Amino acid sequence: MQMRSIEIIVGAFMLAGILSLAVLAIRVSGFSVGTETNTYTVYARFENIGGLVNRSKVSIGGVIVGRVAEISLEQETYTALVRMEIDSKINTISSDSTAAILTDGLLGGKFIGISLGAEDRYLTAGGEIHDTQSAIVLEELIGQFLLNKF
Repeated sequence: MQMRSIEIIVGAFMLAGILSLAVLAIRVSGFSVGTETNTYTVYARFENIGGLVNRSKVSIGGVIVGRVAEISLEQETYTALVRMEIDSKINTISSDSTAAILTDGLLGGKFIGISLGAEDRYLTAGGEIHDTQSAIVLEELIGQFLLNKF
């Protein structure tokens, strides 16, 4: 009888651990269930996205204001076209703002950081940020360093 009780307790503990890991994985991935907010679409073109993926965060001043919704290749220019979904409460992004692909820590993923400009006109739904800075690719930097060194 006591062995059966221990098995039930261990099973409940294992189930709680698996559920906790599932919740943690969903939170870390940025996936949200049923929490749709009002957003508008903004585009940006980059020469090199360097590991940026869908659902990467978009931030202004370190505060998350949106997510990367889609990444596609422009056939005419062979640049990456990034579609971002920005929270509709953030409606004063000036049209001369800059979008840069940044690294979230030394081993972290990539995200888009928007630096606001000074223009009086603001981006609207379907607008595009023209001033962009591509990702810094570590392998390219190391290659350039080695070629200059020898």
